[in-house]
Amino acid sequence: MINQYIQENKERFLSELMDLLKIPSVSADPKFNDDVKATAEFLKKRFTELGVDRVDIIETKGHPVVYAEKIIDASLPTVLVYGHYDVQPADPIELWHSGPFEPVIKKTEIHPEGAIFARGACDDKGQMYMHLKAFEAMLKTDSLSCNAKFIIEGEEEVGSENLETFISEFKEMLTADVILVSDTGMIANDVPSITSGLRGLSYVEVEVVGPNRDLHSGLYGGAVANPINILADMIASLQDENKHITIPGFYDDVLECSSDERAEMAKAPFSEEAYCKALDIAETDGEKGFSTLERATIRPTLDVNGIWGGYIGEGAKTVLPSKANAKISMRLVPNQDPEKITALFQKHFESIAPESVKVSVTPHHGGEPALTPVDSLEYKAASLAMEESFGKKPIPVRSGGSIPIISMFEKVLGLKTILLGFGLDSDAIHSPNEHYGLYNYYKGIETIPLFYKHYAAIKK
Repeated sequence: MINQYIQENKERFLSELMDLLKIPSVSADPKFNDDVKATAEFLKKRFTELGVDRVDIIETKGHPVVYAEKIIDASLPTVLVYGHYDVQPADPIELWHSGPFEPVIKKTEIHPEGAIFARGACDDKGQMYMHLKAFEAMLKTDSLSCNAKFIIEGEEEVGSENLETFISEFKEMLTADVILVSDTGMIANDVPSITSGLRGLSYVEVEVVGPNRDLHSGLYGGAVANPINILADMIASLQDENKHITIPGFYDDVLECSSDERAEMAKAPFSEEAYCKALDIAETDGEKGFSTLERATIRPTLDVNGIWGGYIGEGAKTVLPSKANAKISMRLVPNQDPEKITALFQKHFESIAPESVKVSVTPHHGGEPALTPVDSLEYKAASLAMEESFGKKPIPVRSGGSIPIISMFEKVLGLKTILLGFGLDSDAIHSPNEHYGLYNYYKGIETIPLFYKHYAAIKK
């Protein structure tokens, strides 16, 4: 019955999404503030038309949150849906093949049925709007098996600065059993997968200072410490010959994946040759004893994201620089605390500096890792939903990226999150020509009600 309703209304579902994508809700640029507000109003109107019990645009110190709820029976489990309606800036505009806020449908090799090209198509308007349409389908066919609450925020692309305050303030209103998010992806359209873990993050900036001014490298070279040379040596020492991070205590809290979980993850189709070819590299590199996919998802890392110092202009300038800087990020795995890792890094980095220079470490930002056990009730419901929808059991995958709000939800609300994403790595989120497959959009609308159904049955 639900699938029939979706089929009968799919053109309208698509038309509504196209209208949503036309609104340039860029949260990072104040000149789009009215458009961000208009997007919130758009969503409020859609919820109101569905006859929810409550829908509000709740102001924050930044952009507002759209909240809606439908309580059908207090004894039933409650699903709290999170999404965001803000989008990344479209720059560089000249690299778009069509207007970033003029959505068009084009066929591609990966999406032969067509894909919507527009900023926010996948991240996250398309995936967020799937939940509204799935909710509509359940309501209109009298198939809603759980209570539903929705938080749709307008600041995800600028760090969700006001979300924790919002959640803490409205904690009682947000009482639920599970959080459902579609802001991730899956392996391929014929290889369904569920993100079961996210890495955390510790991000720092370091500075090495030598003499009180830039010096002539001929007059002072060999007699005065060169901050760039020393910084390079210090960074090189942070990993050994096996790419194992040498910071004392760095691995103390790492939650190791079981052999069974690693075996499940290994079922994901992966070609080392194709991976290298796509990146134009001769071979991969990383921590010894782990596969390429494992290094990128279930193992902690340390990477230099930027490094500078001295003269980098045209021609030559024989200068011995006064200082050198670098930005360093560490991706963390479950049980690693970003504040603790930052403190360990700072202590170690300062300890390995020679007396000839002064070193400072400035923490920037971080985020907790997140993990949804694959034997949890929430994960089982999601797995059954995808298996019913796709006709095959989904593969659990760990994402190498970070979504700090997921751990924040668990900390403040005490709830686990299911990351039921339908995007693909090739969808170019945050890049020019972002797109989202029509297959993926409709498949999400079809699968989400199955999660409600299986979760309600499991929770009985």
